[in-house]
Amino acid sequence: MPYILSDKNNDHCVFCQKLAEGPEHDQENYVLLRARNTFAVLNLYPYNNGHLLILPYDHVRDLEDLPLEVQAEMMHLVSYLIKLLRQAMSPNGFNVGINLGKAAGAGIDDHIHIHVVPRWNGDTNFMPVIADMRVIPEWLDDTYAKLKALIQENPPLF
Repeated sequence: MPYILSDKNNDHCVFCQKLAEGPEHDQENYVLLRARNTFAVLNLYPYNNGHLLILPYDHVRDLEDLPLEVQAEMMHLVSYLIKLLRQAMSPNGFNVGINLGKAAGAGIDDHIHIHVVPRWNGDTNFMPVIADMRVIPEWLDDTYAKLKALIQENPPLF
């Protein structure tokens, strides 16, 4: 709620801002890990519990503008974080995707990011249709703590 109610300055990239604030603010910014060229963060407006984003450090709009090693690292993080999400939350499946441009559904289209969304059988309900809202049963802080502990126990191979 503090983020939702706060003033938002659209003159800067929220993802770049999270990075610029430094590792000492990773917990409050929900930055799960910082790799060589990329980082992972929990989505502040999750579709489901455990919905996270994987991004390059560089402020790049299009996939084809990323160096091959950054693309590869992003996909490595997708695989690594799916493994951790399976351990932490036991989902039945995942949606993984990139929305390139506003027309494709990108809420923030100037800094490319990959969505990783855990899914459970029967996780859809009437709330989005009737009330235009989603029900998320776990606080972001709890999800962050759970995943951060697993990352520390099983660091990525970089």
